[in-house]
Amino acid sequence: MKKIILYHGTLNKAVIPTFGLGDEKHDYGKGFYLSESLDLAKEWAVCRPNECNGWVHKYELDTEGLKIFDFEKVNILSWLAELMKHRAAADSKRYRVLAKKFINKYGIDTSEFDIIKGWRANASYFFIAKEFVKDNVDLDILEKLLFLGGLGIQYCIKTEKAYSHLKEIPNSVLPVDYTEFNEKYNFRDAQARKNMKDLIESDENKVEKVFSTLFEE
Repeated sequence: MKKIILYHGTLNKAVIPTFGLGDEKHDYGKGFYLSESLDLAKEWAVCRPNECNGWVHKYELDTEGLKIFDFEKVNILSWLAELMKHRAAADSKRYRVLAKKFINKYGIDTSEFDIIKGWRANASYFFIAKEFVKDNVDLDILEKLLFLGGLGIQYCIKTEKAYSHLKEIPNSVLPVDYTEFNEKYNFRDAQARKNMKDLIESDENKVEKVFSTLFEE
């Protein structure tokens, strides 16, 4: 059996992971989201501008017998397609039409998996996604751009079976100071956006193989 330690950052001191709960508009849809990184979980616990302190819950996940889909092992475009199923990068008719075509072409059916593992779409991700769908980003730099955002890896618990394999470690809840970790989150995001803008404006961005050209025959 392979057991791994995961962390869940939240505003709530008391958390009960429950199958069927969660927001369909999150990265991978409904589910319970965790990270292997304690520091990222602390940042995610206080990433909202509400000045509230947060909490990190520590879990043990027994992965034995679970089907895990790992987006790190497939084309980055498939990960983008998964996000487009749940989150809109732009509010326009053009985006809605092209996003549907993009999902049909690059999307992967993850419905049979117990857990989805992949990058988290943080604030800087949406900056790149918007530029990408506007045809301002060449495919050759897309992956490099996204990684400049410091996207952390998250696990999304999807099925009832997976929930039954997740156990919170007793007496392990940690308080998270809003001032300290919200500042860290915002600094990392601001630095990422600066680096991203610099790369977009550089000669490395040829702006030839862009979003709309993916659908050309």
